[in-house]
Amino acid sequence: MSATALPATGLPGAGPASPEEWAPCSDRSRERDDPLFATGSRGLQWFLVEVSSGWGKRALLDPPFDAELGRALVTRIESAGLRPLAIRRTGRHPSRLEAQTSWRWAFVDSRPGHEGIRWGEVDSPEKLLEVPLDGTAGRASDRPLFAVCAHGRHDRCCAVRGRQVATVLAEAYPEETWECSHLGGDRFAGTMVLFPHGLYYGRVDDGDAAAVATAYTEGRVVEEFYRGRSALTHPVQAAQHFARTAFGDDRLDAFAPLDEHWNGVEGPGARWTVRLAAPGGGGATLSVELAEHLSAPLLSTCDTTRPGQVRQWALVDLREE
Repeated sequence: MSATALPATGLPGAGPASPEEWAPCSDRSRERDDPLFATGSRGLQWFLVEVSSGWGKRALLDPPFDAELGRALVTRIESAGLRPLAIRRTGRHPSRLEAQTSWRWAFVDSRPGHEGIRWGEVDSPEKLLEVPLDGTAGRASDRPLFAVCAHGRHDRCCAVRGRQVATVLAEAYPEETWECSHLGGDRFAGTMVLFPHGLYYGRVDDGDAAAVATAYTEGRVVEEFYRGRSALTHPVQAAQHFARTAFGDDRLDAFAPLDEHWNGVEGPGARWTVRLAAPGGGGATLSVELAEHLSAPLLSTCDTTRPGQVRQWALVDLREE
């Protein structure tokens, strides 16, 4: 990915960078070796809408999608406690929506024990406002859905790295693979989320995206690129990462969360204790103590000009009880 082909922006602790100094946010993240684990954003249930054209910066809220309809749709979805996401097949996309004659949608439940995908279709985008959002509409599907962020108007790293991932993945899983709008974690591009379980992955263009997807179909996670599960909190995501690292257990269902406790301290001194089910069963548990801290200031996207800090996690103690 060539930095010189992209416009310049600022760097942490400095003024505007010259073009030769600028680098994409995903390159900078790799240089810093930003931790991937425990960076998956929250999403218990999702509502996906197929928009086959190009997307604006905010997908459903910007042209070529009807802005007024988009606001009504996103408000309705979010008010029901779901995350909205635009999806489309990989490849060339029309610049206008007139070419789209049907509008597929998917309701995804990522809650542990309730995982599932239901598909439906309407013949006009306005009818999306009539689709029930309680998980009763549509047809249940036993196929997984692989959503790769390729939202170039939001961040150019997602366009370049994400589309590479989507192309490779679609060769192995043509029916399951979709490009999607912004997922979060632009600096970890190429990013993807695997449904229905809501497993976030990052930097998958550095590896074999198809192998990561295959592992998911086999009930395993690939820790090297794993960011976390959307239905779990960041402390639980971090605790599971350290448990998998310690025990080498890559099963998706391993280390089920039992409870979590925060010591109530903001900033330095913040500690979390997470209890997980121990491997082997028998009622044993793991107690994982975590220290929460903030990173050094960084630019989290290609267009960000003001450095910010992000939450990170360190292992304090891990023991079986």
